[in-house]
Amino acid sequence: MNIIKLSAIASTNSYLKDLARSTNLEDETVVVTTEQTSGRGQRSAVWQSEKGKSLTFSVFKRFSSLSSERHFDLSRVVSLALAKVLIKFEVPQVSVKWPNDIMSAQKKCTGILIENRLEANHIAHCIVGVGLNVNESSLEGLPHATSLFQQTGRTFNLDELLVALSAEIINKLKLLEENLPSQLQEEYESLLFRKDMISVFEDANKERKNGIIRGVTSAGLLQVEHDDDDFQTYDLKEVRLCY
Repeated sequence: MNIIKLSAIASTNSYLKDLARSTNLEDETVVVTTEQTSGRGQRSAVWQSEKGKSLTFSVFKRFSSLSSERHFDLSRVVSLALAKVLIKFEVPQVSVKWPNDIMSAQKKCTGILIENRLEANHIAHCIVGVGLNVNESSLEGLPHATSLFQQTGRTFNLDELLVALSAEIINKLKLLEENLPSQLQEEYESLLFRKDMISVFEDANKERKNGIIRGVTSAGLLQVEHDDDDFQTYDLKEVRLCY
């Protein structure tokens, strides 16, 4: 694992993409910055972070024979890697909010952005971007967000967390080229936020209705049971969990 530390850049994902285009980038390279000025999340959301108190980093991983059909398995294994490390660091009530937000209790502490380079029908490499709220004592204007400090009352060593998280992400990504989709799905669903609980869902037309998360398909679609045993599957842009 090769770690590159930078003081301030626009985006760790963008930095790695530029490196991959211009050089023969070393596999398992990690880029971390103390200040990310244009971080991005899912659905084009902006990832906000406080300089010197959060972790913003990206991991570059090559693959030799990973089918493009298994793109959601990338999300699964990265989510599992982050959850495993946070549980090890005694962060309470860690879960995964579909598709890959990491939660502590009812609030989000970690965001993930995965970008893939495709060649024919295979994923040549991926860049995994992670934003983790660590030592912030407050997150003004973000009522659904939290930090590890807020959840535990402890201050964390950012370098120690970085090494643990990066190593676990890389280890889990290595497993992807082994044929373990069913095992990954079971582990992922065991940590799924609000699984088998009545929740509120908002569709693309802003209409809300109750439902119960029953699982996630191999392609990453959310399986929800609504009233009268009506089962629906949703893609990322089709529904929002309001809980």
